[in-house]
Amino acid sequence: MIRASLSARRRSRELAELASGERVDLLVVGGGVTGTGIALDAASRGLSVALVEARDLAFGTSRFSSKLVHGGLRYLAHGDLAIARESAVERGILMTRTAPHLTRALGQLFPLFDGTPRAERLLTTAGLHAGDALRRSARTPSSLLPRPRSVPAAEALALAPGLRPTGLRGGLLSFDGALTDDARLVVALARTAASFGARVLTRLRVSELTADRVRARDELTGEHVDLHARQVVNATGVWAGSLVPSVHLSPSRGSHVVLDADRTGLGETSVLAPVPGSHSRFVFLLPQPGGRAYLGLTDEPVPGEPPEVAEAPQSDVDFLLKAASAVLARELTHDDVLGTFAGLRPLLAADGSTSDLSRRHAVLTDPASGVLTVVGGKLTTYRKMAEDAVTGAVRASGLDAGPVRTRDLPLLGAADRRALSTVDAPPELVAKYGTEAPRVAALADMDDDLGRPLFPGCGITGAEVVWAVRHEGALDADDVLHRRTRLGLVATEADAARERVADLVARTLHGLAETA
Repeated sequence: MIRASLSARRRSRELAELASGERVDLLVVGGGVTGTGIALDAASRGLSVALVEARDLAFGTSRFSSKLVHGGLRYLAHGDLAIARESAVERGILMTRTAPHLTRALGQLFPLFDGTPRAERLLTTAGLHAGDALRRSARTPSSLLPRPRSVPAAEALALAPGLRPTGLRGGLLSFDGALTDDARLVVALARTAASFGARVLTRLRVSELTADRVRARDELTGEHVDLHARQVVNATGVWAGSLVPSVHLSPSRGSHVVLDADRTGLGETSVLAPVPGSHSRFVFLLPQPGGRAYLGLTDEPVPGEPPEVAEAPQSDVDFLLKAASAVLARELTHDDVLGTFAGLRPLLAADGSTSDLSRRHAVLTDPASGVLTVVGGKLTTYRKMAEDAVTGAVRASGLDAGPVRTRDLPLLGAADRRALSTVDAPPELVAKYGTEAPRVAALADMDDDLGRPLFPGCGITGAEVVWAVRHEGALDADDVLHRRTRLGLVATEADAARERVADLVARTLHGLAETA
């Protein structure tokens, strides 16, 4: 457990070791799902690894997904069978072996109305059955992801009471995977990599890099350090081109709206509404743990230099509210919006709209510096991206690595679903921490203050803040509010919790420093 814990004390020690001139096999730049996946793949193959991140784990795109583990249905619609198959396989790996504790099956209802074109219904039905064939080929059991089926209007309303009843003829019900939280997946990857000896260093901003060296600024002290490796891998997503100019991307923005699930009339089943004028695009109403729902998503090009944190423009919010309202009993308005967020997809540059660009990933070698860059892809296929990146690094630098292990390597907290159901802790903690949940609960039991909610009505206690600082690498209140919890998605909740979170973080950091 200690070996897997990320903390300020560990960061300080390991940064000093690397700054003294120690040379690692692989140095990964970027602390999102791809970078942490690469660190885990390499460390579990026996390589010495360091990962550096300018801000915090999951700071960029990786925390702004739809929280889905896609089986590749959309890629089938575009005729890209290879990506669809890869997505289905990786979804099965995540849900059955590597992260059952962070994933769940999510019903998806395509409502059918009197005005639904017959061609759209037939195309969607064919797509769902093709997607189920991919599930079977990936050997994901139907007990986890049931087969698609048609449902009558009464069952559709039972699954999603907020649907517009007028003209409702029924629906098509399918199942896909969903994450409890995408940022928690990144944290679990980083900590699992650390358990294999990887050094995971946040607040270290890289300004220069070559195939075997990076120069970085410690954002906590202002000092500059040179770190050495046998191979450097750039995994900075949409910002990859700022470090390696030969990389050309066409980023696209995926915007989401945060809603109260009760006001939308959602149950535990998501609802998909067709985008007018398209036979393969839908907007998703996605119920979340804790009574929230996410409405997404858009696919708009982002010209110029990508921002550190993207924002959902009003035009995206208007589009999403209008599209979802078409299938609901009550119209969604701006009064229903609790918050918004947007992520930037690192798509490989090509002609055409970003919605048509391939989600394929690529491992590129810069001809001038020799730096390897991995771009493209999507959250569901992070493990395969990481495998390909490490394999490329091993070949490029002649590293002595063992076989790939990540197909069957459980992340920290993982267990099969039957074992998870017997974990002695509240279910909401098990869904975030898996088998580690009793240790988080014990913190609350030992201290009444840590057992209190961060504010009245909040589902998160002080114990989770202390755990985040002691074991998950959180260094300030924003790390907790925006990445270790998702209170930051609703500004009023973040504001209500900030003062207490800041105090708990400061006290926990002080305690770690005193015991150093």
